[in-house]
Amino acid sequence: MADAGSYQAGFGPRMWQQCALLLSLSLLPVVSGEADSKGVTTSLTTKWASTPLLLEASEFLAEESQEMFWDFVEANQNIKGEHDDTDQAYYDLIVKRASTLLSTVQLNMLKFALSLRAYSATVHSFQQIASNEPPPSGCSAFFNVHGEKSCDTEKLVALMETAAERPKPYLFKSDHRFPGSNPDTPVVILYAEIGSSEFTMFHQLMLSKANKGLATYVLRHYLASPSSRRVYLSGYGVELAIKNQEYKAKDDTQVQGAEVNATLMGENDPVDEVQGFLFGKLKTLYPELKEQLKELRKHLVESTNEMAPLKVWQMQDLSFQTAARILAAPSSDALNVMRDLSQNFPTKARSITKTVVSSEIRKEMEENQKFFKGTLGLQPGDSALFINGLHIDLDTQDIFSVFEVLRSEARVMEGLRSLLIETPFIHDILKLNVQPSDSDYAVDIRNPAINWINNLETDSRYGSWPYNVQELLRPTFPGVIRQIRKNFHNLVVILDPTHESSAELLNVAEMFYSNNIPLRIGLVFVVSDVDEIDGMEDAGVALLRAFNYITEELDAPAAFDTIISMFNRVPSGGKLSVGDVVKVLEKKFPYVEVGSILGPDSTYDDNRKEGRGYYLQTGVGPLPVVMYNGMPYQREQLDPEELETVTMHKILETTSFYQRAVYMGELATDQDVVDFIMTQPNVVPRINPRILSTARTYLDLSNTNNHFIDQYARFLFLDTREKSTAVANSMNYMTKKGMAPKDHHDDGYIRPVTFWVVGDFDQPSGRQLLYDAIRHMKTSNNVRLGLINNPSDSPSKENSHVARAIWAAMQTQTANNAKNYITKLVKEETAKTLETGADVTQFTVGGMDVALFKSAFEGPKFDFLLSHAAYCRDVLKLGKGQRAVISNGRLIGPLEDGEVFNQDDFLLLESIILKTSGERIKSKVQQFGVEEDRASDLVMKIDSLLSSQPKGEARIEHAFADDRYSAVKIRPTEGDVYFDMVAVVDPVTRDAQKLAPLLLVLKKLVNVNLRVFMNCQSKLSDLPLKSFYRYVLEPEVLFQTDGSFSPGPLAKFLDMPQTPLFTLNLNTPESWMVESIRTRYDLDNIYLEEVDSIVAAEYELEHLLLEGHCFDVSTGQPPRGLQFTLGTPSDPVIVDTIVMANLGYFQLKANPGAWILKLRKGRSDEIYKIYSHDGTDSPADADDLVVVLNNFKSRIIKVKVQKRPEKFSEELLSDGTQENDSGFWESLTRGFTGGVKTEESKQEKDDVINIFSVASGHLYERFLRIMMLSVLKNTKTPVKFWFLKNYLSPAFKEFIPYMAEQYGFQYELVQYKWPRWLHQQTEKQRIIWGYKILFLDVLFPLSVDKFLFVDADQIVRTDLKELRDFDLEGAPYGYTPFCESRREMDGFRFWKSGYWASHLAGRKYHISALYVVDLKRFRKIAAGDRLRGQYQGLSQDPNSLSNLDQDLPNNMIHQVPIKSLPQEWLWCETWCDDNSKKKAKTIDLCNNPQTKEPKLQAAVRIVAEWSNYDQEIKRLQNRVQERGAENHTTQKDKPDDTHTEL
Repeated sequence: MADAGSYQAGFGPRMWQQCALLLSLSLLPVVSGEADSKGVTTSLTTKWASTPLLLEASEFLAEESQEMFWDFVEANQNIKGEHDDTDQAYYDLIVKRASTLLSTVQLNMLKFALSLRAYSATVHSFQQIASNEPPPSGCSAFFNVHGEKSCDTEKLVALMETAAERPKPYLFKSDHRFPGSNPDTPVVILYAEIGSSEFTMFHQLMLSKANKGLATYVLRHYLASPSSRRVYLSGYGVELAIKNQEYKAKDDTQVQGAEVNATLMGENDPVDEVQGFLFGKLKTLYPELKEQLKELRKHLVESTNEMAPLKVWQMQDLSFQTAARILAAPSSDALNVMRDLSQNFPTKARSITKTVVSSEIRKEMEENQKFFKGTLGLQPGDSALFINGLHIDLDTQDIFSVFEVLRSEARVMEGLRSLLIETPFIHDILKLNVQPSDSDYAVDIRNPAINWINNLETDSRYGSWPYNVQELLRPTFPGVIRQIRKNFHNLVVILDPTHESSAELLNVAEMFYSNNIPLRIGLVFVVSDVDEIDGMEDAGVALLRAFNYITEELDAPAAFDTIISMFNRVPSGGKLSVGDVVKVLEKKFPYVEVGSILGPDSTYDDNRKEGRGYYLQTGVGPLPVVMYNGMPYQREQLDPEELETVTMHKILETTSFYQRAVYMGELATDQDVVDFIMTQPNVVPRINPRILSTARTYLDLSNTNNHFIDQYARFLFLDTREKSTAVANSMNYMTKKGMAPKDHHDDGYIRPVTFWVVGDFDQPSGRQLLYDAIRHMKTSNNVRLGLINNPSDSPSKENSHVARAIWAAMQTQTANNAKNYITKLVKEETAKTLETGADVTQFTVGGMDVALFKSAFEGPKFDFLLSHAAYCRDVLKLGKGQRAVISNGRLIGPLEDGEVFNQDDFLLLESIILKTSGERIKSKVQQFGVEEDRASDLVMKIDSLLSSQPKGEARIEHAFADDRYSAVKIRPTEGDVYFDMVAVVDPVTRDAQKLAPLLLVLKKLVNVNLRVFMNCQSKLSDLPLKSFYRYVLEPEVLFQTDGSFSPGPLAKFLDMPQTPLFTLNLNTPESWMVESIRTRYDLDNIYLEEVDSIVAAEYELEHLLLEGHCFDVSTGQPPRGLQFTLGTPSDPVIVDTIVMANLGYFQLKANPGAWILKLRKGRSDEIYKIYSHDGTDSPADADDLVVVLNNFKSRIIKVKVQKRPEKFSEELLSDGTQENDSGFWESLTRGFTGGVKTEESKQEKDDVINIFSVASGHLYERFLRIMMLSVLKNTKTPVKFWFLKNYLSPAFKEFIPYMAEQYGFQYELVQYKWPRWLHQQTEKQRIIWGYKILFLDVLFPLSVDKFLFVDADQIVRTDLKELRDFDLEGAPYGYTPFCESRREMDGFRFWKSGYWASHLAGRKYHISALYVVDLKRFRKIAAGDRLRGQYQGLSQDPNSLSNLDQDLPNNMIHQVPIKSLPQEWLWCETWCDDNSKKKAKTIDLCNNPQTKEPKLQAAVRIVAEWSNYDQEIKRLQNRVQERGAENHTTQKDKPDDTHTEL
């Protein structure tokens, strides 16, 4: 009956009788008039105002290309008047306008991005930048010219004229610059809202200036009057977990006030199915039975939702049974079934136990599981998702990063599609891993310029070592360096002797030599090569001559030894002087005239010019350079200690390479090892950092059209992509075998490397570049060479002789003749003769058709020159006459004037392309069977497209096992580009709850070929899922019937069972900090029986996190205790943070916008300065780091700091000084602190009792208020409370300011997001326990020296000042041990036996309800880092740390000592006898495992004063409520928020 297709056919008379019967039955017992359904809804909004979708769409297009952005802006200048006023019409128009610029896949992506509101953060970041300006008053749009602002168009010209006197503004990477703006003109930033009437006027004005080349036009979004609505977010999960009710933890206070936001689907949901009845359809068929149907539905819901516990034997097979249910559904519906079963598992489990699992499913799944384990490393029950072979890690990647993957994949697939490649081949090409490899290139070290100090093969000192290479295969202990008499390992040091770092490097080399490390050492001295300079005036020349003299007289080791002693005379940090050289020489060779060695007549200049020549020719970068087997070390590896370790590491690493070579028979004992190394493929004649750098730009060649460059007027109007294609279409190539014209095939050979040489061929520099390219091309069959002329000034007949001659030859002559002629043309003497007016034909080579050539050369049109010039200017962004090389679409340049780019560089480029991509793509393209020229073109275009993608993970090639029985298969639409998706999932896990809705959305969004493999676990002993789950995600924006936006995406839990107690958790992307802002109910204890209809929980995205890692450059260690601040130019310190020693991690709470990151004023910036940074938005040399947060994705930066030279010996966490700053979360206290001022003076500050506590749920918050009151009643000392904000209810946060005002204390709400690298807890209670212990060193500012933790359910009976001043005797913290005096509880004292008894070894086991922490000591011994490290190790095992906050410090008692506090500091009835109660200083309401007595009951019974405290606070709450009600009647529009916050 649940089968929708056949329900009408099956609706016979018997059915109706049943229905009627059920109806009459259900009407009897149920009292009518109750609400239809009970449930929970959750929404999440931003703190910032809703941003217009038009602006969000423009940002989406800007990510495709800036040109698209400007086209879209142009099309939508005045969108306001072009649609009727409904939201839907506005949205439809945006989509329609975008559709002219986007493909269908991209358009779907846009709809999804608008539904996700993914670009709302981008638009808001501009709004925040505008508010920092700040906007001039009365302007709804304005411009800023170098710091001067106005919205008066009359003033623009005047401001632009004076602009040069003011500094240029800082432009962000995300800024929209109008293309083709001249960089030397004044920068005008327009702040306006696209589509508004003001915008059109300003935009037209700006265009006129920019197009005339008078201004650089930058557009930033700015809304003069932002919307009052908020952005409703999606892309997060909501969990309704069933709580363990062993100990009653519910508050009995009645919920006050009406509920907000109960809008819900209900009546008209068409697929409203309960137990096979389709109520949606029934209601439409029988509207008159509406009320009765409602009752029947309610009755059925209640009967199915009862969650009777299952027996253990019933649970064993639940995973397989759920899979069988899913696989039985039709494939179009299977994902819906999976979503429904996994997300509502607790109520579905009972019916699933009746499912039968076929043996085929089990058998196939077992086979697949072997494969999953072997190739993917997945155990049964694990899950994984692959999109086009890319692994999507569900734990760390959120919907925004999945969206990025989809977009970049779509770009590549669309690009391949537009190159007319068939769909089946597209996935083959995607799987080619063509990422630019960071493999280490090496240069040849077989060069006479290197002075070898030793030779392992011939020197007598190594004579006792074995000589046979087979020795490599003899087993040794790991890490032992084998001593074999072969030059396997060669270290070359290239240095300038007068450089201050030379002494250190030579000392390391000497250490290797004297310790007999099997390393051949060579030196290259780079000294002045001017003949006039001699060794008596230049220390470098002196050293070189001395070295050569001693080598001749004695030998190289003696010379090496002598120069080491010369350097030993140099004071640390100083430079070598001639005196040092002379003194040592006189001492060693007393009878020799030093002048004859060092002076002008010296004959010891060997290798003086050669050394410098070798250094320049190899292009290895700035001195000093150290190379291992020809591979240069990174700059940071040249630190002496680092150099030693890295070299040893490389020796061990390379040994395994040699072992393989010997084993495979590639290397024999009689071969020269150095020759063997130098013929490896990574050895190149020259290393050019410009070629090897990983920052690369590529042309977009992924287009097919029929445009050429011989019609300049038409060429000008093409967009960037089309221009590139037109240039490629028109290109004629030279190749080694001659040039294959389009019509006949020379050799049918695909050439995988295409070079375009760009330069002015009428200038010597351009000709030289071309000449080197031709010389290289003549040596290689893999290369084709094309030319683009970039004239130094406007092309005319007079200044383009060579360029036109080259063009004419290529157009009219056979390949070989053209090549020979062009080679002749680019020689300098030919060019000189041409300039003097010689005739181009006098250089023709034999066999040329001179007449044809001449007519082409003298033809009147030189459109090709104009087109090339425009192409260089607009697309390649080159200045006039600048040179560049384009290799397979990768742009290398512009080359500086005088920069060498020679034949060796072309060879290096070719070898890189062949190695990373060329060969692979070529072999694929050969399978397509296209003709040769198009094939070479395809290789070039595919390479450019694939290599331009951001470097990602390698794709996983999976030839999957069978998918006949155990997988859900969804096939793509034929012919279209599709995404290949594979999911592996166990349907009864948290991953399945997330994956099913995600796959459903992806299926609607793009064309997919989807296979979902079931990966079930057998023999379950417990219910696998104890929670309901919703994943909030919509594939496109939804509207109501009247055309307005539907009220944001919500998580809806409808028809929930009413008996269990639930707790609500949000599962958001890593970098989001959310908080609950409005609900009357206790979200920690939701009991639906007591709820009228709907519990509506509203959350707000409070902060986006900026995370980072920080290291000290000189030590490589994190600078513990270093503080960063984040702010804006006008308000530099909004938030701040402390760096952890674990991974140097720090986090800062921010929101979209541009922020400035600095070291905190005070000790941090006195001792340290920022050395370098990565992932920020400011140039490398900036002092302040600018970080722009403009999307919802995680942002992680890396910062390296360095101690200031004068503070080298100081430590941040020294005891001597006091960081004198007010609170470090001071930002949060503004507007928070009731009664007491924050700027207390130093001596007062010391006399404060800092108390930290955590609570969650209304009951514990009630206890917390009572605990606070008991503290305050017993002390005269000022008190400051610190609460963990993450889990406090809105009600508590609203009430606390009134309480602070009434009782005169201070408070601060602190929060810290659990770092992503630290093992995550999933249960709310365990997360809160984690916060009690794991982040103490970073939760509090450095100015807090000591604090007490007091559990919420404690009552204090003494002055806590006494505990604060208690002497901890050097321990970082003090805890009270568990009482031993109540004997009848002995059976429950788990620490008395087993693991704990042996681990504690006679020490006490301490209780974590009350402790005191000496933060100074705690930080000094890095206790926080040790606790986190131990936690990370133990928490992987689900059975360890069952009481996390208590077991961890007790487990670490040997590493982080605990001072035991006297027993009377904590009395608790469960463990302590009644006699000791009268001495108790605090009473804790511990759970009693014997009686399981509810907390409230226990509190009233055990603590006499508890009820009085409770009443006192209730009276205050009532007064506050009455006051609130009065205020409400007097000012209707007063905001309900009583405190402000950032």
